Amino acid sequence: MSEQESSEINTSTFREEVREWLSENFPTSLQGQGIGDEGDKKDFKEWRLKLANKGWGAPTWPTEYGGGGLTQTEARIIDDEMIAAGAFNPISGLSGMGITMVGPTILEYGTEDQKNRHLPGIASGEIRWCLGLSEPNAGSDLASLSTKAEDDGDSYLINGQKIWTSGANISQWCGALVRTDSKAGKRDGISFVLLPMDQAGVETRPIKLIAGASPFCETYFNDAAADKKDLLGNLNDGWSVIKRLLQHERQSQTGSRSAGTASKPEPIQDMALRYAGADEKGRLADPDLRGRIANYLMDASAHSLTIARITAEAKGNVNVSAAASILKNSATQVAQTKAELTVELMGTQGLGWEGNDFTQQELGHVREWLSGKAMSIYGGSFEVQNNIISKNILGLPETTQKG
Repeated sequence: MSEQESSEINTSTFREEVREWLSENFPTSLQGQGIGDEGDKKDFKEWRLKLANKGWGAPTWPTEYGGGGLTQTEARIIDDEMIAAGAFNPISGLSGMGITMVGPTILEYGTEDQKNRHLPGIASGEIRWCLGLSEPNAGSDLASLSTKAEDDGDSYLINGQKIWTSGANISQWCGALVRTDSKAGKRDGISFVLLPMDQAGVETRPIKLIAGASPFCETYFNDAAADKKDLLGNLNDGWSVIKRLLQHERQSQTGSRSAGTASKPEPIQDMALRYAGADEKGRLADPDLRGRIANYLMDASAHSLTIARITAEAKGNVNVSAAASILKNSATQVAQTKAELTVELMGTQGLGWEGNDFTQQELGHVREWLSGKAMSIYGGSFEVQNNIISKNILGLPETTQKG
């Protein structure tokens, strides 16, 4: 038996095991729902605990830190089978930035003590994390940050303001980029610290956006304390840590299925047929819309294949790469194009904000279209990603950063 044949058999066996486990453990009361619904709260909690005990909240993390110790291929199989079963994994959403960003960075840069203290709570969905990165005067130019951390014996005292801190008002912990040496160069003298949010020195204020709500907050630190044992990476070398963390962020924004979603959305071509109708050959009646949807589907497919290729090439490589910037911009274009097409093909039903004249799905599409505008900015703006691509992939000269 060849190695490929053996691998295919193992994959098939694992898929069957996943299917059987979901059939035995996923509560039927939650079928077709998602993290925002929570349905029967008792069943929701029990389902989360079963996933956590199985290690499938963070399936590729080592088992000693609450993960499943699985491969990326096995993790994708779990995801596929959850979709097929109408199930969902709530843990990524419940952990905020924990599963996608903070946890992977702790795995790479953290001490054994930090891994043991922080990772299990993330992998179980019990602890939610936010990130204190951007500031009012340090957005795209993050290295201009001014939030300071001063040595106070066994801890650092943090003073300053962060903005666009997603989920800060409901998070228990924050990973913050702070200046620890004001005399060093702009990208030097910066450190990355982990601190609890439930303390007198931390204040959060939610920010409401055009879509009607948002996870974003302003966050103020006034002598907030971070224990020195929660310095992630080396003192004054936070720029290395944050570059890797932002790579994880961009990889998490590249168009994979959202955490906590129980089913695949209706294909846009099927939706278009419902709203715009078909011609005598069964094709979408509007030829211009038909062509633009076809172009979108090709772009989406190319994006998906590129994700798979870059993921395979990056296997076992923890070096910071500009590939995530390509995927971030590609994901932005694909998602925003789909949102624009969806609102357009719904016609007047794509103009709703509230009321009985619109279905909940139609209202949801309008709000998704509005909230999706932020994709061009968060996680590093579209322009910043282009600068990274031009410098690190195309080899063009550095013209955007000094210091």
